[in-house]
Amino acid sequence: MERDSSSDEEDDRHNLIPQNDDVKHHLPSPHRSAFHIDDLHSTVRRRFAPLHFNKRYLLAVLLPLLILVLYFSIDVHSLFPTHLRFDRMRESELRALYLLRQQQLGLFTLWNTSQLGTDNNSFVPSAALLDDVKSAVLKQISFNKQIQQVLLSSHRTGNGSVSESEANFQDPSFGAGYGFDRCRRADQKLSERRTIEWKPKSNKYLFAICVSGQMSNHLICLEKHMFFAALLNRVLVIPSSKVDFQYNRVLDIDRVNQCLGRKVVVSFEEFSVARKNHMHIDRFICYFSLPQPCFADEEHIKKLKSLGISMGKPEPAWVEDIKKPNKRTVQDVQSKFASDDDVIAIGDVFYADVEQDWVMQPGGPIAHKCKTLIEPSRLIMLTAQRFIQTFLGKNFIALHFRRHGFLKFCNVKTPSCFFPIPQAADCIIRIVEKGNTPVIYLSTDAAESETSLLQSLVVLNGKAVPLVKRPPRNSAEKWDALLYRHGLGDDSQVEAMLDKTICALSSVFIGAPGSTFTEDILRLRKDWGSASMCDEYLCQGEEPNFIADNE
Repeated sequence: MERDSSSDEEDDRHNLIPQNDDVKHHLPSPHRSAFHIDDLHSTVRRRFAPLHFNKRYLLAVLLPLLILVLYFSIDVHSLFPTHLRFDRMRESELRALYLLRQQQLGLFTLWNTSQLGTDNNSFVPSAALLDDVKSAVLKQISFNKQIQQVLLSSHRTGNGSVSESEANFQDPSFGAGYGFDRCRRADQKLSERRTIEWKPKSNKYLFAICVSGQMSNHLICLEKHMFFAALLNRVLVIPSSKVDFQYNRVLDIDRVNQCLGRKVVVSFEEFSVARKNHMHIDRFICYFSLPQPCFADEEHIKKLKSLGISMGKPEPAWVEDIKKPNKRTVQDVQSKFASDDDVIAIGDVFYADVEQDWVMQPGGPIAHKCKTLIEPSRLIMLTAQRFIQTFLGKNFIALHFRRHGFLKFCNVKTPSCFFPIPQAADCIIRIVEKGNTPVIYLSTDAAESETSLLQSLVVLNGKAVPLVKRPPRNSAEKWDALLYRHGLGDDSQVEAMLDKTICALSSVFIGAPGSTFTEDILRLRKDWGSASMCDEYLCQGEEPNFIADNE
């Protein structure tokens, strides 16, 4: 045992002093055992000692050769990241299962939609229903494509190139009908437009009076005054900026005359010159009798008189309340307001309901050669186009998100039109998905706290949809240079009209229900032909999921 335990030391001696071992090897042993076990063991160790000494050199030679053989014979990339590939495949499969579930739900919805009215043999699907079906089918095709891409993503090669298996999964041909646009431009049916000629007598005037609300209300009032002037064959007098808004800063008044090819509107200053400063309203025939005649209070009458305008006592044409206006016809207006007097006034007609379908048609009820009679000035139009080119691009949604003072206004209505921001965000996302738009222009009076929350919630497929507002004035930006060059910068009415114009030029518009600002945008979109099949009021068809009590 002692001999075995010291074998390492003996090996070292053999290696270090080989010549002594050789001498001993040739000497006869005086004490040999019957089986010569000890001598055999020693002999083997002595003969293979040089081989033990050269192990390191042998390993150094064989290891590189082994690595080269493995490198050229085995896909090294497939040896180590096996667990990573497995995780990626598992993730892809789970994502594909989720998409398949979404596709299944969509197909069930499509099936249920297609069953509407099938019990009625005379059932004819509406254009809106067909559009919904087409949109649903395309959505399912999109889901199917996503599923294919997700499943194939785990089979891509290491350098990201398309594998042979993926190359076999190309999109089939969808035919000419694949280019269906759910949010395409609405057909305005201009061929069915009903119009009247406006051919006024040059010495007969209708003096416009608009007092209710803000600029949008006044523009609607002016548009209705034009209809009345055309029915009564009179020239319309635009109100003075001393008693009303400064219209020439936001509108091209003379453009109305160009659209009709004759003088149909005059400014207050032109009227003053034509009447040689003898400005008298011969008859004050009030369209509305309640809550006060002509819906013009004493303060406004005093302002008119301060301009040198004299007038008789207002006389109601009939009993008419602004809270419950009656539907009136062209014949009603002509029979009650026709007169041989040179100058007449009928008061504020913002709430008047006269031939509403006729008035609201694209381009309005008056025959002319333009798209619309009342539109933003050329300077505002160019500034809006430059802003869109700078910040938005061709495809964008415009959102009129009115909040200031709207909570109380909406909550007295049934149903309320003031939506909690999370609910509003859900409604906006649905329109973004339907319109496939990358950005939203935000026209709002909301506080930063509200718009910040809204921005954080408007997310589609894990990606935030930017909400873009007009930035503060910056001399380095040139999109608004025209306004400042012509002295129109920092004017609240000009900025409001600029907001309207940007919204009217959008691909899709989401409006604030109950807002005349929104209604004027819808009018412009309809008249310009930019109205979309996806245009709607915010959360249209829904009610707020929470409504506060009234005071």
